[in-house]
This record gives sequence, structure tokens and C-alpha cells, in this order.
Amino acid sequence: MSAWVAAVLLAAAVVAWLPSGGVATARQSSRARLTGPMALARFGRRHGTAADQAAVLDVCDLLAAELAAGRPPGAALAAATERWPPLVAAVEAVRLGADVPEALRRLALERRGAADLRWVAGAWQVAQHSGHGLAAALERTAGGLRARRRTRRLVDSELASARATARLVACLPLAVLLMGSGAGSDPWSFLLATPVGWICLAGGLGLIGLGLWWIERLADRATAP
Repeated sequence: MSAWVAAVLLAAAVVAWLPSGGVATARQSSRARLTGPMALARFGRRHGTAADQAAVLDVCDLLAAELAAGRPPGAALAAATERWPPLVAAVEAVRLGADVPEALRRLALERRGAADLRWVAGAWQVAQHSGHGLAAALERTAGGLRARRRTRRLVDSELASARATARLVACLPLAVLLMGSGAGSDPWSFLLATPVGWICLAGGLGLIGLGLWWIERLADRATAP
């Protein structure tokens, strides 16, 4: 087995370990590179979360506008459901005379990207109990959600740099092996033709994968709603 064939095999093994590091926004996620079924699933979750976060903000703006125009809360929710179908549970709560804030909170728990609905539910509940205008409360809530979204984008941009650096560092061992082959040594024979080399290769790939997984875990915690 030639050194170049071994290099290709090792590169493929390293790439298979690499998680997708796309930023959790719809625009940047669409450009993320997928490296396997696990990365595809991660991309799908992040894309869905970003879409739900944007939808919640749009729903809050739409509800505020509809209520300010004089429409009743039930009709405003029905209009918002056309924009974001998961709100149908809240519309059903209005129709049955049930607790609308509780329905919104349940939806926030069911969908990871809809966690900001808790603020909408809080504004709705405060307006119900205090008698103050729900439209004004939702306008203020929308302003707070925009500020949170700007913060998320800043965090996502910083995490994108950290993820890219981690993937670059993970590829450095391969670069060192290629440089060693070009300098006249033969590290591939040791790694691929001896039992000790197999153990070192497996251990190295395992540690690279573990490190990348840990970085992704920390990044997911930092971007949690």
C-alpha cells in the first residue's frame, strides 16, 4: 500500500469523524458541508431550530399588529397560524375557552426552537390578569426577542470560528504524516503494518473524534435557547 493511498484512507477516516459545524441560522446552515448521516441529522435539527426561532418572532410581530388593528385575540392567533401552523394548538385553546398561555408554554417545550414562546405566553398572561393592552405587551416582547436574536447571532459567529479551528487542528496529524513521508521517513508502514501502529492509529482517531464531539457538545450548550 503506497503512502498516498494510506493518506487518502486516513483523511477519509478523519473526515468521517468531523461533525458539521454550521452556524445555527437558516442562511449559514444552508451552506454548511454535510459529512454523513450524523452531520445531516445535526444540520436538520439546527435548521429547524433556527426556522422556529424566526417564526416565533414573526408571530409575535403579527399578533401585535393584528391586535393593534382591533382584531380579537382569537382571530389574531388564527391569522398567525397561517404563518406558523404549530400555533393551531393555541387557536384550539381559544376556541375551547382553555388556558392560552399554557398552550403556548406546552408548544415551547415541544419544539426546541420555539422556546421564546414562553415570553409570548407571559405577555399574554400578564395582559389577561392586569387588563393592560395585549398589543403593547407583545410589541415589547418582540423587541426583547430581537435583542435575544442579535445576541444569538453574535454567539453563533464566535462559535463558528471555534469550530473551524477545531477541525483544522484535527487535520494537523494528517499533515504531519504527509510531511514526514515527504521528508524521507515512512510513518505509514508503522501505522498500517504493525500491531502497535494500529493501536496508535485507532487511539488517535478516537481521541480526535472525542475532542470534536466535546467541542460540539459545548457549542450546543452555549446556543441552547
